Amino acid sequence: MSTLKIEDLHVGVTTETGLKPILNGINLEISSNETHAIMGPNGSGKSTLAYALAGHPKYEVTSGSVTLDGEDVLDMSVDERAKAGLFLAMQYPVEVPGVTVTNFLRSAKTAIDGEAPKLRNWTKDLKQAMENLRVDPAFASRNVNEGFSGGEKKRHEILQLEMLKPKFAVLDETDSGLDVDALRIVSEGVNRVKGVTDVGVMLITHYTRILNYITPDHVHVIINGKVAEEGGPELAERLENEGYDRFFAAGV
Repeated sequence: MSTLKIEDLHVGVTTETGLKPILNGINLEISSNETHAIMGPNGSGKSTLAYALAGHPKYEVTSGSVTLDGEDVLDMSVDERAKAGLFLAMQYPVEVPGVTVTNFLRSAKTAIDGEAPKLRNWTKDLKQAMENLRVDPAFASRNVNEGFSGGEKKRHEILQLEMLKPKFAVLDETDSGLDVDALRIVSEGVNRVKGVTDVGVMLITHYTRILNYITPDHVHVIINGKVAEEGGPELAERLENEGYDRFFAAGV
């Protein structure tokens, strides 16, 4: 059993006029096998939370703590966080020219495990994962995200998740830009990983449609950089019906 614990986390970004606060005291605790949906309107701080956890240099943690099984995540480099078991599926995956999907995935797995996976098993597992995600076999020899459609980029993120099997997966608006079929396939990929590992999932989204495929154990609503409300799947249903206006009307 692993635990990712976020306590009183404050994060900002540097602008021309100085440091702009975005997160204003986030408290969350995610354990193995749990799925936490992080919801909220545009600009509420959801993606800032994801990138701060991953160690993006643009985001400055001004106070608070993040620990993974008691270890200080904020004191780790980006690659150390990945090796510790943190995984980020990005909202806007970047292109990596000159590096094929196959080489990228095997290099990442080698770096995380400290040794290269056995080639025969790796090739078999990669082929099966690609079939599950309805990915053309030629995908493996293409450069990472170069010329990929939006749906292909998101499938590649989930392909990484399936192959790397982290302790905790932060999925930053994985449903963004996906059609109905791609959304279902991507969601099935997440559920497959949950079915064979004890991964904890932080699922960041604006909408409830992905929650029809990936059932959350807990739902957290972030408004103006703070957790404004928490609950179970029923909270997501209420947000679908009522939206976020009530939080602003209440001056949250």
